[in-house]
Amino acid sequence: MDLASIIGLVLAFVLMVYGMAAKGFDKVGSFLDFPSALITFGGAFGAALAADTIQGFLAGVKSFALIFKTPKYDEAEAIKTIIDLSNVARKEGLLALEESGNNIEDEFMKKGIMLIVDGTDPELVRNILETEMVNVDTRHQSIIQFWKGLGANGPAWGMIGTLIGLILMLKDLSDPDSIGPNMAVALVTTFYGSVLANWICTPVSSKLSAFNDSEIQMKTIMIEGLLSIQAGENPRVIEEKLKSFLAPSARANSSGEGGGE
Repeated sequence: MDLASIIGLVLAFVLMVYGMAAKGFDKVGSFLDFPSALITFGGAFGAALAADTIQGFLAGVKSFALIFKTPKYDEAEAIKTIIDLSNVARKEGLLALEESGNNIEDEFMKKGIMLIVDGTDPELVRNILETEMVNVDTRHQSIIQFWKGLGANGPAWGMIGTLIGLILMLKDLSDPDSIGPNMAVALVTTFYGSVLANWICTPVSSKLSAFNDSEIQMKTIMIEGLLSIQAGENPRVIEEKLKSFLAPSARANSSGEGGGE
């Protein structure tokens, strides 16, 4: 489980409720209004559905659970694996990689190894792996855009709800004492829209973007490493090349047995 997502969302919610109840818990009820919630949340999700397919919309909603999962992207470990493979290839030849590849769990790296073992042209290997990587990124970006779009819809539909409330209020000004309460109810929709955008949608889209960036970098490291192995480069050279993808603080943990003459 990703504790940052859980703690962050819970903390934001608690502080928001604390602000509502700062002058008494009886004031929390002032922020609850079913018609306002229906306009804001129903309108925002309805607009998101209209902008997508049913399958895409459902996939976007389901992707909310992804932010609570810890991704298994370890660039340093991937580099160590590639260095080990390069040592095998240097000592025993490229065909010896087949046995090592069968023990690798990552399907993307395994696919690249098998292409190399089959004697596929290096340029074709790059094209195949990069095409798969681009398609992965495209699928992820569609989910990220779903949350960004929903985040933009929230405040917009909140404002629509506020305008509806103001219009209804201004249509009936015969009771001055009702203006304040009616104004408060009208503004609740704007509050709901801001909550949807900034408590849910922005954190989700940002976290999914970070996950996607990590996966794309991981796959880029794999592509460069495997092509370097196929080109017969020295394991030490490969190691230094791949370590350039890492932050300086992470490079010490990526040191493999880059031996070889």
